[in-house]
Amino acid sequence: MTLVLVLQGPNLNLLGTREPGIYGRATLDEIHAGIAARAVELGLAVDFFQSNHEGALIDRLQHQDFDVAIINAGGLTHTSVSLRDALLAVDRPFIEVHLSDPATREPFRSVNFLQDVALESIVGRGVAGYSLALESIARRVAAGELHR
Repeated sequence: MTLVLVLQGPNLNLLGTREPGIYGRATLDEIHAGIAARAVELGLAVDFFQSNHEGALIDRLQHQDFDVAIINAGGLTHTSVSLRDALLAVDRPFIEVHLSDPATREPFRSVNFLQDVALESIVGRGVAGYSLALESIARRVAAGELHR
């Protein structure tokens, strides 16, 4: 069974209360429950990890115990060459997800260190972005496009 690592970056632990006009009212636990349920329907296994610390996210990636990842790097999307380097080093495909569309927000959010190395980027779709990412992974697995 394909194992999907769902890696959540800084401040995503505050979902549901943090700027709900931008990020919605769903908590991270609620989002993860929805992801887990959809993964079962699609025949995928999921593992979740969230940290407010860049190094912890990199350490988790370096375990290399997953087949593909869904990554919402939060603000690290715009600042972390180290996270990008770790993603390239572990040589696992990933889909980038953002609840909002960073390109429509503050100008500094137009910098994205992950987009060009991701399989795809799903932005501005809210919580549904995670399901869309899972569905994309399931299609790619079925087509034989994802393998270690």
